[in-house]
Amino acid sequence: MKSSPKLRPCLWDALVVLLVAALAAACALAVWGGHSGSGPLTAVVTVDGAEAERVELDRLKGTAERTYSGGGYTLRVSMEPHGGVRVEEADCPTQDCVHTGTITRAGQSIVCLPARIIIRLEGGPVDKDAPDVVIG
Repeated sequence: MKSSPKLRPCLWDALVVLLVAALAAACALAVWGGHSGSGPLTAVVTVDGAEAERVELDRLKGTAERTYSGGGYTLRVSMEPHGGVRVEEADCPTQDCVHTGTITRAGQSIVCLPARIIIRLEGGPVDKDAPDVVIG
């Protein structure tokens, strides 16, 4: 029976390890690159899959009322400066969009399925103490 050859690291192995480490560091910097914010907090309204309006909440002078229609239903939306968006009134049958309440942080959304209207918040300052993901 032959004995197996002894494997020893060589120069090429060290170069591959250094290359993988450099790629991992570059990916980490690209993802967690120390961004202090991602622009102003913006409400993006989508009606029937198409973007209808984009409102920078910090630029509002006072509470703004907007009306959106889709799927035969109408929503009255209230937008407040510095980050509060809610559906005040809707004529859809389930009223889930009204019961969602006020959204204030990037990533939150209000969805009205019968009207096919989605209101989501983007941008805003990054909160270092906020959780990355909420499940449930």
